[in-house]
Amino acid sequence: MRRAFLDNWALFLGMTFLMVANGLLVTLLTVRGAGLGFSDLTISLMQACYPAGALLGTALAPRLVDQVGHIRAFSALASLVSIAAILHLLTTDAWVWGGMRFLSGVCYPGMYVITESWLNAKSTNRIRAQVLSIYYIIWQAGPALGTAMVALPDPSGNVLFGVVSILISLSIVPLLLSNNKAPDYEVPDRMPVRRLYRVSPMAVIGIFINAIGVVAWFITLPLYGLSLGMSAAQASGLLVVAMLSGAAVQYPVGWLSDRTDRRLVILGLSVLSALASLWMLVDTSPARVTLGFALIAATSLPIYSLCAAHANDQLKPGQVVAAAGAMLFLLNVGQVIGTLIGPNLLSLWDGRGLPALLLVCSLAVALVAVARRVREEAPEDTGTLQAWGGGVAPQPGVFQAEAWVSDEESREE
Repeated sequence: MRRAFLDNWALFLGMTFLMVANGLLVTLLTVRGAGLGFSDLTISLMQACYPAGALLGTALAPRLVDQVGHIRAFSALASLVSIAAILHLLTTDAWVWGGMRFLSGVCYPGMYVITESWLNAKSTNRIRAQVLSIYYIIWQAGPALGTAMVALPDPSGNVLFGVVSILISLSIVPLLLSNNKAPDYEVPDRMPVRRLYRVSPMAVIGIFINAIGVVAWFITLPLYGLSLGMSAAQASGLLVVAMLSGAAVQYPVGWLSDRTDRRLVILGLSVLSALASLWMLVDTSPARVTLGFALIAATSLPIYSLCAAHANDQLKPGQVVAAAGAMLFLLNVGQVIGTLIGPNLLSLWDGRGLPALLLVCSLAVALVAVARRVREEAPEDTGTLQAWGGGVAPQPGVFQAEAWVSDEESREE
């Protein structure tokens, strides 16, 4: 672990700055937008520009890296995101904010692609799992820390936007100062969603529906807290607790799914999420809302990883990377829909629209898991669950599949 960290310290440090900045910015825009008088619809449209941009970014980034290399591509994308953060300070026009979110959506996935492909190419099979585990810890903890920073004093209202820009700019420095040479890179093939559906309907439907629910609570939770009378600090703290609880259960859930039919684990988590959502429908006490949404996050965030792993159990090694791209596409489409729906549900059913949506999404995933379990037996070998990011702001996962491919090929040899 120590060797893996030292060999890749520049990327790890740069990604830490990026993760903290992204978590801070996405929550800051929701809270500040509400303070500026943006309607729930305006906030949802503005935030939906990020996953919409990501649909473009995930397609363009590999080709950009192929043309100019890892370091130049990373530096260019980070510079654009830093500019976007500053432009939020220069205007309160919702259209401009939406445009900057779209630009961030194009650039951030590109930086994730660069980082993950670099780590996989630079790591041997012996230490690859260690390298990705460090990366995944950063992916989970960074946005949570950034969200918590929303509670820092900012009398002028401008300091935190400046902090976002500074953090993004700092992410470039370690790469430029490191003497670690960038690896070679080849653009991967892609798998159409229709073909992936024939392989694993559970993965296609589960990822899409779960993405709607997860991004809905991620974007809307601070607004939900504000609607219950919480301060901005308390509302952002609500999201921090949810994200940390989701991070805490990822590996225990993965361990369990490696030892049984993953669809049964998906079913169990979805039922628990539905029960927690039902609880939030009838109980809006601030203290219990924190616990309730911590349970919702802990039971909904791992679903993406489980669905992706279930698909991988049925794929040939050469198909894994292309399938990961298709799953990331489904994730982004679901996030666009969830971002549009989530904030606009706050005024429905006496403020209970958000938990109602989460209840519907959880029950839908549970029904799909039951239907697929009845129709088809589990694969004989469930493999090993890779730590894939799912949902919310950052969206790694496309190139973590390369670790699985390399390990499978080495075992075959």
